[in-house]
Amino acid sequence: MKSLRWRYTRLLPRDPEQTGRKTSGPRSHLMNPPAPAIARAPEDPTETQLAEASQVLGASEIRQLSLHLPPRVTGYSWSLAFCTARDGFSLRSLYRQMEGHSGPVLLVLRDQDGQMFGAFSSSAIRQSKGFYGTGETFLFSFSPQLKVFKWTGSNSFFVKGDLDSLMMGSGSGQFGLWLDGDLYHGGSHPCATFNNEVLARQEQFCIKELEAWILS
Repeated sequence: MKSLRWRYTRLLPRDPEQTGRKTSGPRSHLMNPPAPAIARAPEDPTETQLAEASQVLGASEIRQLSLHLPPRVTGYSWSLAFCTARDGFSLRSLYRQMEGHSGPVLLVLRDQDGQMFGAFSSSAIRQSKGFYGTGETFLFSFSPQLKVFKWTGSNSFFVKGDLDSLMMGSGSGQFGLWLDGDLYHGGSHPCATFNNEVLARQEQFCIKELEAWILS
């Protein structure tokens, strides 16, 4: 099947310090009041490229999420490494599809209630004995507007995976996002790592679709 390519353009205001303009002297201020700054679009707008269409995120959601990604991955292509529609509902399969990848991952899912949420991991999803990741990791939810929950700095419980579950964010025995080994049942609770709200409509949910995008 011919792959689909999505392109979205984000326009950001130009930093006044990068315009190279010099401020006028005292005489100009006496003659005329200072004019308001005008936001200008960059000459080379950033594009988000998807190698194929997402079954979970639409154009609006992709555009909104791209604004919150770390600067180092801005403009990176999104490659679909795993999706339940193609690879099945299995955490083991997700780990297998992540093998050989080291780049950051955007995990997005839709539950049986139609709620969309997920997480950005600074590194590929893998099995581990302890938590891994960096402060770039965050959780998000569309309810219906996008809410992003960044690292609070209170702990470093970013991501931990074993054969039975995948956990992201923790504190006081609760996980910001938790998925079982079948990638069917999950949970979300407020946690100290991200100070997040419950991502789904309820603390326990059932997954309808899940995708893992490698950013590279």
